[in-house]
Amino acid sequence: MEEKVTAENLYEKCVYTEEFVDDEIVKRNSVRRLWYNFRKRKIAVLGLCIVAVFILIAIFADQLAPFDPYEQNLSLANLSPAQAAERGTGNLLGTDENGRDLMSRLMYGARISMWIGLFTAAIGFLIGAPLGVIAGFFGKKLEMVIMRIMDVFMAFPQILLAILLTSIFGQDLKNAIIAVGICTIPNFARTSRGETLSIRSSEYVEAARALGARSGRIIFSHVMINVVSPLIVMTTLNFGNAIITTAGMGFLGVGAQPPTPEWGAMLSNGRQFLLVAPHICTITGLVIMVLVLGLNLFGDGLRDVLDPRLKD
Repeated sequence: MEEKVTAENLYEKCVYTEEFVDDEIVKRNSVRRLWYNFRKRKIAVLGLCIVAVFILIAIFADQLAPFDPYEQNLSLANLSPAQAAERGTGNLLGTDENGRDLMSRLMYGARISMWIGLFTAAIGFLIGAPLGVIAGFFGKKLEMVIMRIMDVFMAFPQILLAILLTSIFGQDLKNAIIAVGICTIPNFARTSRGETLSIRSSEYVEAARALGARSGRIIFSHVMINVVSPLIVMTTLNFGNAIITTAGMGFLGVGAQPPTPEWGAMLSNGRQFLLVAPHICTITGLVIMVLVLGLNLFGDGLRDVLDPRLKD
């Protein structure tokens, strides 16, 4: 005798893939499977190692930095690593235009860059993702209003919009972070909207509706859970973009202000001494490149693991 198909048992079949399975065992096995698939991608593991090194440097900058990043000694200004080694000053990467230790400033700058990426990603995620989910789930006029506002933001190049917002809020690091975070909102909104459009017509959502579940419960219980994976990948990729954008604003003088050891501001100050002390810009630029490269490699690996369409 065939089982009668109802909205209730359809809902249970769609939501629960296995019966009588411990949730903790399922979660543990899922994490292990994701880690196993991630480990197979050597380039992604390399990116993770690079990011982990910078995180450790940012956390333990106080203990690792050999000098005070703000301490000036004009008698040691613009020393290259070779000149510093010859004079025995202990500045392994040389000094900047004010005689400050370049390695110490780069280490403290890593802490600032990590905070930049974290806060900008948080702003984009916490504001953009809910807006995209609401627009995709409810549709109609609400979707049109939200997405047209996002289109207006995306019509401007990110760095130009960030500079405009910083000019309005005030030129300092805190306002630069807020401005870059606002610029990332449309990316999260469009991604979450696209995922929501494909989820809202799925069988388990229709079954939940048939059982009388309200829209709020469906959004939090079913939609948001499935939207999180692509947003995690986008957060990782936007982390690097936020660091580059903020560094560019610091280079143009509308972000972090001296003597803050922010990488973009360090590049801007060092370019004035490019002929006599090229190591300031060269080393700082390489550090930015390595961190952003590691973040992109790590983000690509996460995308390959979390996106079922890209699985081997």
